Amino acid sequence: MPIYIYWGEDDFAIEKAVTLLRDRILDPLWTSFNYTTFLPDQGDSVIQALNQVMTPSFGAGGRLVWLINSNLCQNCPENIFSELKRTLPVIPESSFLLVTSPNKPDERLKSTKLLKQFADFREFSLIPPWKTELLVQAVNQAAQDIGIKLTPQVAETLAESIGNDSRLLYTEIEKLRLYLASSNIPLTSTIVTQLVRNTTHNTLQLAAAIKAGDSAKALGILADLIGAAEPGLRIVATLTGQFRTWLWVKMMMESGERNPQAIAQGAEVSNPKRIYFLQQEVKSLSVEQLVFSLPLMLELEVSLKQGASEILTLQTKVIELCQLYQKSGTFQPENKSNLLT
Repeated sequence: MPIYIYWGEDDFAIEKAVTLLRDRILDPLWTSFNYTTFLPDQGDSVIQALNQVMTPSFGAGGRLVWLINSNLCQNCPENIFSELKRTLPVIPESSFLLVTSPNKPDERLKSTKLLKQFADFREFSLIPPWKTELLVQAVNQAAQDIGIKLTPQVAETLAESIGNDSRLLYTEIEKLRLYLASSNIPLTSTIVTQLVRNTTHNTLQLAAAIKAGDSAKALGILADLIGAAEPGLRIVATLTGQFRTWLWVKMMMESGERNPQAIAQGAEVSNPKRIYFLQQEVKSLSVEQLVFSLPLMLELEVSLKQGASEILTLQTKVIELCQLYQKSGTFQPENKSNLLT
């Protein structure tokens, strides 16, 4: 297809995909003639891009026209839609249109439905921080791309330390490649911990500290996260995802389910082998504790979105959550409705 739609929040992955596409289409000697980009602040950028992509390429290679951070699949005026209908079916074989956006295409729009007929849509979403098995897969893929081999233990350590920041992941693995090139000592988890910057993994540590009812440790981890400029809403999202997973695992255990595959499916855990470890993590918890956690996290999310003081609000709710796990069954939320929604 001569049209590509790349969307998602993982801007580094999108940049990599764009580079691969550009290298495949363009001849280096003719790039200045055949490569055009349009920024969203140009009022008629879509019309200009469509006119440009209709121009056959000069010399060797193809032509690439890139609409950067476009809202074409979120808001498309009628005049632009008419131009799309006229242009998309007749784009020259040597010309390619690339549209990138951080936002998901709106499937209800006529422009999106039209583009679906001609374009290759690719999603580049960030991996949820609590999906540890997917993070490990991403680490192994990055290591393969850069050309180093990692043991399973080292891959897990990297996933825990870096989280879903793919740009930082490639930076840190490149650092490890340089280390291996200058040292005869094989990589171990201990060495990786010393070399690699620890980031979003701490949010999962925060969840573990809350689950243990350890207020002092939880507040210390929270202070580290705030010091590392971790957004409050991202902290809440990671905590909510982790506690939801724990809740589903615990509920299925309580219902008598013993099949790891069935539990993994219900808890939306892609690797059934992880279920054993999740079962150990929730063994000492009650369903009520996990259920009662969710309204507190919802209150935290709402408060942050309404502009409450981030540090004070996070600290207060972390303490309340820790108190919930210090004494089972003594906390009762004001609103028990919609706990799983």
